[in-house]
Amino acid sequence: MPEKTQTITVNGSNAETLLAQAYGVFDNNLNWTIKYAGENTLVAYTPGKWNNTGEEIMVKTNDNELTVTSKMVHGESCDMLGKNKKHIEEFLAAFETRKSSSADLINEWQNRINSLREETIKIAAKEIEQAEELEKIMNLSKGNLYVTYAIIVINVLVFIAMGISGVSFISPTGVDIVKWGGNFSPLTVSGDWWRLITCVFVHIGIIHLLFNMYALYAIGVYLERMLGKIRYATAYLCTGVFASLASLWWHKMPIASAGASGAIFGMYGVFLALLSTSLIPKQVRKQLLQSIGIFVFYNLAYGLKSGVDNAAHIGGLLSGLVIGYIYYLQIHKKKETESSNYQPALILIATVCSAFFYLQNQKPVIKNDDNEKLSRTVEHFNILEEIALDAMRLRDTTTKEIFLLNLKETALADWAECINVLDEAEKLELAPQAESYRKHLIEYSNHRLQQTLFLIKATEEQTDKYKGSIDSVQKKINEVREIIKKEKPSFDLMNEN
Repeated sequence: MPEKTQTITVNGSNAETLLAQAYGVFDNNLNWTIKYAGENTLVAYTPGKWNNTGEEIMVKTNDNELTVTSKMVHGESCDMLGKNKKHIEEFLAAFETRKSSSADLINEWQNRINSLREETIKIAAKEIEQAEELEKIMNLSKGNLYVTYAIIVINVLVFIAMGISGVSFISPTGVDIVKWGGNFSPLTVSGDWWRLITCVFVHIGIIHLLFNMYALYAIGVYLERMLGKIRYATAYLCTGVFASLASLWWHKMPIASAGASGAIFGMYGVFLALLSTSLIPKQVRKQLLQSIGIFVFYNLAYGLKSGVDNAAHIGGLLSGLVIGYIYYLQIHKKKETESSNYQPALILIATVCSAFFYLQNQKPVIKNDDNEKLSRTVEHFNILEEIALDAMRLRDTTTKEIFLLNLKETALADWAECINVLDEAEKLELAPQAESYRKHLIEYSNHRLQQTLFLIKATEEQTDKYKGSIDSVQKKINEVREIIKKEKPSFDLMNEN
């Protein structure tokens, strides 16, 4: 941190007298706060803003010599305004007026310095005790951040894999997010329970990823060492699941939700819970509470804008608070009792049971009416269709190899599945118009399947000879789509949760 030092010669003065005169400058002339005193040393602070002190001013004396140092102590990288130089000039200008101080004043200041030295010794002992207590609880000088680093690496690798597969690094589509494990209620509550956790490792663009990984590292520096790896990993995964459940519960209209922020809010919730107890020394606790409180408030306020899943943030935060208080019951005990730590297992069980109970109660209720059953079938069809079309749109935005891979492994499979789910609905007793609608969807899917096969051949052979066939199939697709549009409103197609 920036600092500046200047030494002056004061002939005919011993170290104690010079120190007493410096005390008078701080106390009477400048009204700077004198904090510590040592052997031939005084430390004071200039006025600051709010509840923070200003710059640190240190005076050291020897016989016939005085050294003053001004130092910025709040993380500044440079002294652009020249504060250190200004403070030294102010001090030296005031010191000139104190050279002729009376012997009585000198004695009074020396007595005050002696009292401050005794207080400084007590403060130093107390700070050492607090540091030892803090180290005992938070283990800041021990351990490592392997779990935090592992989580960051997994998130980055998933994001890179998404990019290699053709997903946009800046603004992936909702279908991209669903394909890679995003939380999407029609799928999650219908059997894809694993999306509750996979969505925590999928991100919607590189900015989203970078911000979340920075926030995770900032909290992981404290929590991983303090909690231990098992408790830390358990809290991260479980708050991530609760964040996903909160998102499902809040959003009645299905949305594709993804990102680590729900779990990260959970970790901040855990830390807030611990900081609200007497576990951590008061002085450190106050500083951390302030910084973490600002982070949580700002991000919840930012989450009020559209496109941010604040429900997941709040779900993660609240579940983290609960887990944090549960952990407190164990952490505040003596070290010898920590071997009987059963809390992570209980939290995991509670999380799994909560997810199971919620998903069981949110399964789509299928009515006896067969038109309603077809509605569910078409809902499934719409998801498959969008994923297949998204794979077919990659022709002009990615490499030939990736485009072919998506056509073969995604588009073909999904069009075939579209036909399969619609075929299964043949046994339903549908109204004539609904049955006609189902058959036209099958016809549409068959045309799309044929179109995909032509696209594969054209891409593999790098030829235009299939263009006429592709255009011909597209014409048929357009015709059947017009029929589908007319038939679609004829019955209750969707019943969204």
